[in-house]
Amino acid sequence: MMSIINDHFMLKNETARTLYHEYAKNMPIYDYHCHLNPQLIAEDARFKNITEIWLGGDHYKWRAMRSNGVPEDKITGSASDFEKFKAFCETIPYTIGNPLYHWSHLELKMYFGIEDTINGENAEKIWEKANAVIASPDFSVRKLIEKSNVAYICTTDDLADSLEYHDAIKADESFKTKVLPALRPDKLLNIDKPGFAEYLGTLSSLVGYPVDTLEALNKAVAERVEFFHAHGARLSDHALDVVTFKEATAEELEAILTKALKGDALTFAEVTQYKTAMLLTLGKLYHDYGWVQQYHIGAMRNNNTRMMKKLGADTGYDSINDGLVAEPLSRLMDALDSTDSLPKTILYCLNARDNDVLATLAGAFQSDEAKMKVQVGSGWWFNDQKDGMEKQMVSLANLGLLRRFVGMLTDSRSFISYPRHDYFRRILCNLLGTWAEEGEIPMDLELLGSMVKEISFENAVEYFNM
Repeated sequence: MMSIINDHFMLKNETARTLYHEYAKNMPIYDYHCHLNPQLIAEDARFKNITEIWLGGDHYKWRAMRSNGVPEDKITGSASDFEKFKAFCETIPYTIGNPLYHWSHLELKMYFGIEDTINGENAEKIWEKANAVIASPDFSVRKLIEKSNVAYICTTDDLADSLEYHDAIKADESFKTKVLPALRPDKLLNIDKPGFAEYLGTLSSLVGYPVDTLEALNKAVAERVEFFHAHGARLSDHALDVVTFKEATAEELEAILTKALKGDALTFAEVTQYKTAMLLTLGKLYHDYGWVQQYHIGAMRNNNTRMMKKLGADTGYDSINDGLVAEPLSRLMDALDSTDSLPKTILYCLNARDNDVLATLAGAFQSDEAKMKVQVGSGWWFNDQKDGMEKQMVSLANLGLLRRFVGMLTDSRSFISYPRHDYFRRILCNLLGTWAEEGEIPMDLELLGSMVKEISFENAVEYFNM
């Protein structure tokens, strides 16, 4: 049986089809937030089989397999690669209604030319055909990026990263995609997590002096941001799982840092004060350098203690948090704005309940520094599906300016996740096409086509200014 993926997939009317095929389909991709490994890009890595590239590190797929009762041995364990692949194919028929059903078929068609409907019965056929494609000379990391029409990639990099692989990529003029670092300073902020003192030791080695006082810490952070900027970084990203805000004096912060370096337990208030101070320090630096900061809000991570001990973090045991965000997030942004140092900011919520909260909060902090300086980001993680994307765009349209939206990103570790941009563009075109055909917006293809191209790529080019 052939898969459901065809030219008109998810395009439910003629206007939607015109917008997609004539305006969206061939636009380049600006992947401004992902978790791709720059070393693999620098080395133009290859893959041994479809399991490695399709299932390796993909917690979306792992979660679905667990829900289908697949033993962990066939997910992250010692089972053979074919056994893992077959177990996933057997799971696919049970993912109808889940974006994995669409993504998986899109990925197979785009990168392997396979249009079969995925199931356990044809797993061996798909395995053999896909692996034959992988063995060809044209299947490597860089070839995949080029095939996907990706113009920009912004990876996710720690404050202490050497960025050596970004340097290697930049030095190779034959590779046209721009691959740039984006700062993810979670380890710097997580003063309450194990290894914080050791991390400051690593930072000390990098900057050449002890990072054991507040003054030294602020100096080191400024130097590292300058280092990132010199290597092309123009974005940062923060995991604000729980949004809190509490200001502190320099003396209080010095005492908190001293306690942490000694290994003493910190109170929740002390942790909040430290994180607030670091977010304000970083935000001001981002503004000075003209960066964009991203706040990813509302994840509750590593819920399953037993599996955390067995497999570690980021293995598919996270969920949506329901903490309130409006008041502390407003205070954080206002503290930066009050000193005219709020950088361009993208706000993502994992709890779709907060779409309207973020959209209205963004509207309170706009300025002429940039068009829609504060953005509401694309449907993220558990909202990265048709319903979630539509809700985010409708909320933005209702309460902000949808046409200024910087659009989709992969937020993925996989080099074959780029069909998610195609998926997003189809959903966008269908939304606008439906509004037009129902008489809610003008049936003006030039106007709507320009809007589609802007959201697909052009707004990101202007906003990130790279």
